Amino acid sequence: MLEGLFSAAAGMSAQQLQLDAVSNDIANVSTTGYKSERVGFEDLLYNRVDKAGTETTAGAGAAARIIGRSQTQGTLKETGNPLDLAVEGEGFFQLRRPDGTTVLTRNGAFTVSADGAIGDASGDLLDPPLKLPAGVNASDLRISSDGTVSAQGKRLGQIALVNVTAPDHLTPEGGSLLAPNAASGAPRLLAGGRMQQGALEESNVDLGRDMTTMMTTERAYQMSSTAIQTESQMMSIANQLRS
Repeated sequence: MLEGLFSAAAGMSAQQLQLDAVSNDIANVSTTGYKSERVGFEDLLYNRVDKAGTETTAGAGAAARIIGRSQTQGTLKETGNPLDLAVEGEGFFQLRRPDGTTVLTRNGAFTVSADGAIGDASGDLLDPPLKLPAGVNASDLRISSDGTVSAQGKRLGQIALVNVTAPDHLTPEGGSLLAPNAASGAPRLLAGGRMQQGALEESNVDLGRDMTTMMTTERAYQMSSTAIQTESQMMSIANQLRS
């Protein structure tokens, strides 16, 4: 009977992780550049058991883990803001944080700091850095699809796109920020990367699909909980019969 308890508890734990992932996706349905999480399920070990002279196998339940993020392109929304950039296809913007660490994002809602440096609203700056010369305003900027930045007929620099070997292994840093690590590989310049000025990529979360997944997951969680209650009642009856 204990095997049944362990299997049901493992099922509840797996479904809880699925619920957490779906809840996080729904919470970020309006987060620019956010990519939805993908959850994978797997069987735990099977054990050979002998019950009433019959040999069979008994499973130990299921486990779940985050296996990455959907790389599906989100809808591009026109904003008209010259500092809004949307990535078309593969690639990430690379930002340098105040502490010197690197993060990647597809959220191209950029701003200009007091000293003219371009970065995000949190103070993370584009890497390589790009500064507007004195007398140049954001409204003067023209950013081509390859990231070339110009204003008043002069080339100011280029906003580069990068990619990693395994995007699924990037570490989430909150919102649409992702940190590279040993598993994802180091960021490298993306040849042929394209972006669109005056637009932002919306979250790729499919709200209808996630709501359906949440309902089915809640039912599966409830079934595992009911199985634990049933196993507990059977153990109670067995103990009563012994006495």
